[in-house]
Amino acid sequence: MSPRPLWTFPASSSRSLPPGKPTHVGRSEPPGPIGRFKERMSTIKPPFTADTAPLKVQAAEDAWNSRDPERVALAYSEDSEWRNRTEFLRGRDEIKAFLRRKWSRELDYRLKKTLWGFRDNRMAVTFEYEWHDDSGQWYRSYGNELWEFDEEGLMRRRLASINDTPIAERDRRLRFDR
Repeated sequence: MSPRPLWTFPASSSRSLPPGKPTHVGRSEPPGPIGRFKERMSTIKPPFTADTAPLKVQAAEDAWNSRDPERVALAYSEDSEWRNRTEFLRGRDEIKAFLRRKWSRELDYRLKKTLWGFRDNRMAVTFEYEWHDDSGQWYRSYGNELWEFDEEGLMRRRLASINDTPIAERDRRLRFDR
């Protein structure tokens, strides 16, 4: 039996959370002003709790689904360290350059993150995302991330392991608007 996800994607493409969660969490938000995003990210700080950890994961998912390197980079400390597959990055400038390259190859990218566990200033997250290349071949990418945050709630370390599998367009599962 697979674990029950924290969020589900109804066929209507709107997202829903269990009752009692803040209404802005779990729905796809159009990319808004960067300042509003930065404020939202900086208010969720360690040590994380059962209430705040899922909010941090959802904020990260929303940012990545915007496919805006400037917006995504704001969630990371100035000297953030990344391992993404076989690439090693340091700092926001390298992160932004990486994301520009990534989203120029991974077209119509859609991502879903799920909280696996957390403690103090660290989280473990699983994810899947779907994308296609310039020939139209679709892929589903699965992975795990380990996150470590500074005292301001910015991610200072991200370790990601990712595997890709080709899929047919009809087999896509992540069909929500960003």
